[in-house]
Amino acid sequence: MEYPNSIYGLFFILFLIPIHSAFTHNSTSTVQINSNSILVALLDSHYTELAELVEKALLLQKLEEAVGNHNITIFAPRNQALERDLDPEFKRFLLEPRNLKSLQMLLMSHILPSRIASHHWPENSLRHQTLSNHRLHLTTNPSGKKSVDSAEILRADDVLRPDGVIHGIERLIVPRSVQEDFNRRRNLRDISAILPEGAPEVDPRTNRLKKPAPVPAGAPPVLPIYDALAPGPSLAPAPAPGPGGPRHHFNGERQVKDFIQTLLHYGGYNEMADILVNLTSLATEMGRLVSEGYVLTVLAPNDEAMAKLTTDQLSEPGAPEQIIYYHIIPEYQTEESMYNAVRRFGKISYDTLRLPHKVVAQESDGSVKFGHGDSSAYLFDPDIYTDGRISVQGIDGVLLPPEEENEDESASISRAKIPLVKVATKPRRGKLLELACSMVGVCS
Repeated sequence: MEYPNSIYGLFFILFLIPIHSAFTHNSTSTVQINSNSILVALLDSHYTELAELVEKALLLQKLEEAVGNHNITIFAPRNQALERDLDPEFKRFLLEPRNLKSLQMLLMSHILPSRIASHHWPENSLRHQTLSNHRLHLTTNPSGKKSVDSAEILRADDVLRPDGVIHGIERLIVPRSVQEDFNRRRNLRDISAILPEGAPEVDPRTNRLKKPAPVPAGAPPVLPIYDALAPGPSLAPAPAPGPGGPRHHFNGERQVKDFIQTLLHYGGYNEMADILVNLTSLATEMGRLVSEGYVLTVLAPNDEAMAKLTTDQLSEPGAPEQIIYYHIIPEYQTEESMYNAVRRFGKISYDTLRLPHKVVAQESDGSVKFGHGDSSAYLFDPDIYTDGRISVQGIDGVLLPPEEENEDESASISRAKIPLVKVATKPRRGKLLELACSMVGVCS
């Protein structure tokens, strides 16, 4: 007798489960909104601007769920507050599709998940949490005027329905998070906005700007450094303003003299100092470049490396200048910056003032190695001189472009066929200077 009863009970339970599940599913997924709802009243009211924003923010379904769970209170700004009084830039920000969350946050901050009519208005200041978790202050002035945050209630109990109430307010209530988002977007837009400017016009005869443009203090020059190296008038144009001298100009000549003096005091770089002072106009050229706002990095070979230069390498006119130009990089680099670069990228090619040749740098034995083959050199004495405009890095070899290195090898092979008597001489200070003086016939 127990089995039939248990079977009947089991069938009854299985019959009720699908009915119960379907009932619960329908009750939670759909909310019945009749024509007397506060949402229908809002869409049909004279608050047309607010109703438009609610539709554009895709909030109708969320508000239907809120109305189905409890009564709501809507603080509706008048149309004039959204049409004329609102900042056009802020309104444009709210209507952009990417700022949908900010618009939803703004609108839900005007809705309370409870019914507060005018006769339930608190006498003292009270905080009420909105649908966006933003808290509103409901206050009553001594004169009897009601307000919510900084907005005054103009039409209390303007629309009354069984599931909610609408109060008309004078202005829009903007939460702090929405205002901060707007300020952040506006600042980013201001930063990215750049006024279009025409390219600078260069005089083909002098390679100088026809109309020198005002350069802000500390800004890089307008012309590339290779144009500044081109032949031009003897008097350089006015240097770019910067944070350096008494007249806020870069004093290039003084800075070049300082780093040459530093080479002499450092020791072991006397040949390089002699070249810059006596042999060529390199010091004057470097000073002019620095005065115009350019930055330079000098790879200075030490005396032992300079003593290995041969007569053939210096016999051509202008050869000393070309060798030194190949050791000047039109960038400001320090030992740390170059080492970090080669550690990260493996090989780095630096432009030089000797176009179009470049110097290749790579990491080797915990240091920076420049060049390749026999004419390679290591960073031997880092940061001999660094003042923000000129950087001097000591190296233990003289760098030569790959083409010249191949020419030297072929010439040495051809000379090797003729028996020669090799005489070893001890290198001494000023060897390169004396050799150049004998070639030009003038010595200082």
